[in-house]
Parts: sequence; structure tokens; C-alpha cells
Amino acid sequence: MTAVPGPPELTFLAKLSVNVGSPIDLGITPEGHRRIVPITGGTVSGPQLRGRVLPAGADYQILRSPELTELDARYAVELDGGAMLYVHNLALRFGAEEDIARLNRGEEVDPALIYFRCTPRFSTAAPEWQWLNHTITVGTGQRRPGSVEIDVYTVG
Repeated sequence: MTAVPGPPELTFLAKLSVNVGSPIDLGITPEGHRRIVPITGGTVSGPQLRGRVLPAGADYQILRSPELTELDARYAVELDGGAMLYVHNLALRFGAEEDIARLNRGEEVDPALIYFRCTPRFSTAAPEWQWLNHTITVGTGQRRPGSVEIDVYTVG
């Protein structure tokens, strides 16, 4: 009999606190209702990664329905010590129509009411951080007025 492998271990990597600007609403396109949310800065704090989110990038959103939003954020991080990381984070945010509408207006919503999961990918040329180039990470997110907080975990 073949042993069934256990689930992969998750190890906390860092909290990404990403500051965001006012959304640019592009309207309803053939793909769905599109918005672009500028990324204006932020911080990275954790046992392994520490640094700052650079004011370069955006979250390209598609509001698929009143309850479901697809997120595609792309931005840069400068770690303490100067190493640069590129972050490409794909996410789904789902909740009751009225709660998602409140989030989209920039209002505070209890994070327990929103399913917000993501798969950040990191890319870097820095030798000491090369392991991030081949490591899968997952995260849980919370949308706050003016920011997004993401707890990122490596998948072992």
C-alpha cells in the first residue's frame, strides 16, 4: 500500500502592507468591469523579508460579478540591504454583494466576511534571495481603506 502524503507545510514569510491610491474605473469591457488601482508604497515585515513597497505598480482588477473580483497586482519591493524584488500577485476576493460594494467604495469591512486568497510570485536577481525565484507562496489578504495587507507563506 502506498502512503498518502500529508499536506504541504506553510511557513510565514512576511506581511506585505501595500498602500493604494484611488481606483481608475475603466468601465465594463468585453472581459468584465475593469479597474486599475495604483500602488503608492508600503512596507514588508517578517522574519525573513524586511523592506518597503516602492511606489511603482498597480493592481489590475476585473469585477467578475457583484460578489467576485479577480486581482492582478504587479509591483516592486526594495529589501533592507538594497535587494530588489518583483512581485506578481494573483488573487480572488469574494463576499456578499453589499460587502464587496463597501470595499469598492473604500469603506472598512470585517475581514471575516471576505474570502481573499492569493498566490504571490517573487522574482529577483539578488543572489541571496534566489530561492524566492523557485518557491511557491500563498497568502491571505485584507482590504483596508487606503491599503491592502497580505500575510504571505512559503509552501514546503
